[in-house]
Amino acid sequence: MMRVFLTVTAGLLLILALVSMPLIKLVGRTTGTSVRQRTASRRQVFLARVAADKKKYEGRREVSVDGMLKELETEGDRTPEGSDQYYNGIIGFLHPFCNAGGGGERVLWAAIRATQQQYPEAVCVVYTGDHDVSKEQILSRVKERFNIDLYPPTIIFLYLTTRDYVLASAWPRFTLLGQSIGSLVMAWDAFHLLVPDIFIDTMGYAFTLALSKFLFPNVPTGAYVHYPTISTDMLASLDAEQEEGRGVNAGAGKGTRGTLKRQYWQWFAYLYGRVGGSVDVVMTNSSWTQNHISKLWSSPRQKQKHTSPVSVVFPPVAVAELEKDIPLAPDTEKDRQPVLLYIAQFRPEKNHTLVLRSFARYLKTSQRETTTPESSPKLLLAGSVRDATDEKYIYSLRLLAHELQITNSVTFLLNAPWSAILQHLRTSSIGINAMWNEHFGIGVVEYQAAGLISVVNDSGGPKEDIVVEIDGLPTGYHASTEEEYAAAFGKAMELGEKEKVEMRLRARKSSHRFSGEVFDERWLEELKKLVWLAKPMSKT
Repeated sequence: MMRVFLTVTAGLLLILALVSMPLIKLVGRTTGTSVRQRTASRRQVFLARVAADKKKYEGRREVSVDGMLKELETEGDRTPEGSDQYYNGIIGFLHPFCNAGGGGERVLWAAIRATQQQYPEAVCVVYTGDHDVSKEQILSRVKERFNIDLYPPTIIFLYLTTRDYVLASAWPRFTLLGQSIGSLVMAWDAFHLLVPDIFIDTMGYAFTLALSKFLFPNVPTGAYVHYPTISTDMLASLDAEQEEGRGVNAGAGKGTRGTLKRQYWQWFAYLYGRVGGSVDVVMTNSSWTQNHISKLWSSPRQKQKHTSPVSVVFPPVAVAELEKDIPLAPDTEKDRQPVLLYIAQFRPEKNHTLVLRSFARYLKTSQRETTTPESSPKLLLAGSVRDATDEKYIYSLRLLAHELQITNSVTFLLNAPWSAILQHLRTSSIGINAMWNEHFGIGVVEYQAAGLISVVNDSGGPKEDIVVEIDGLPTGYHASTEEEYAAAFGKAMELGEKEKVEMRLRARKSSHRFSGEVFDERWLEELKKLVWLAKPMSKT
């Protein structure tokens, strides 16, 4: 009953947030003022806690940050007001799965680290649903998983009780709309814990930003978009033939049910554009995402007089660490084995079936002569297993490998530690990406940094941003169909030793565009826009 009540309330809030009538706006501001007043005392408690935690760190003049020694400020040498580095407001980050340890979490923690370094007086609040872990456990995992050091006193974790509302399993029908309405319930929960001075969504819950603007018009909002909730490519896929590599909804636009699905998606795309129009600063993780977000959000944002363009801020990748751990030179080519490595979560959209069929075709058509089993090509599928659904999917892949008669040439590596993945990056020859319209592709950048020759899907971020020419020469291959992947495997394997080394070096050079340092610089450029909008508030 409570779920129904909250869902209906969130739906009404969404309608109100999208209506431009002055009276409706007044209702939003009045409600927001009430929420702010009710959380004012909690805000003071949090700020007092931050001050107390800082005192515990007084006198500790040296702490490790990113492997470098950095002095902490004391009472006598804090950042002076008026300087470019002074901002003492509360920056809220909505990331309900902050302890997941994936690429999206790397972006979150790298962003907070850069924020702390630029604005040491600011307080970073993370709204999370990870109730089973403490602040110390989360920060320890960040260090262990990403090698990112953070300054604990100015980080606060606020625990949401409504995260279940954004799970796909909670909305078996009308999932896109349901999760979006669920995100409003979650945002309402977050604002009743604390109203920030800047509100940033780093997981793709755009509807929460519209609600923030409705309740708190003077709170600047920012979005880091990993993947649009809906895109023009998704709409176009409804008309595609059901061929491999076109997404799980390929061909679903046929018949009466397909027509209704199309109308629902078109209506949702319009709604998504409206809420995106409310965002002050929009960052995307790739050119592909930027293009699709611009198509849906730019016109509404212009109507609301948001002048900051939709920008690309590439996710940070551990390029330097891989370059340090994996030497790359002509004399290391002997360590490479004829292994094709695919690192991806075991989910249908990652298209492992296409990889298996392409590999089987490659083995049948390859003219490669092998004298020992060790010299024959092998396929290694590495990824995490989350639940029984993933296990069932892996079982179907094993059956397919058996059907294709390639069982002896395929290895499944499940939930492997980073040390094991690193070893395979060091010794494999080819790195594979097969997901259609992968929004970015951190794994592909890791292939490049490790010196693998990439064979990626001819779409999305891997095509447009990552596997591109460097110095006018290729860094890998693009493919879409089974035949194209098999041909690309053959081309990569049949390169001469000198050509392989040269392509590996170009790939590594390409990966430097996605380093942590580049991310920090671009993130701060966009964050400064939000700080500029928020500074009048932070001084009150």
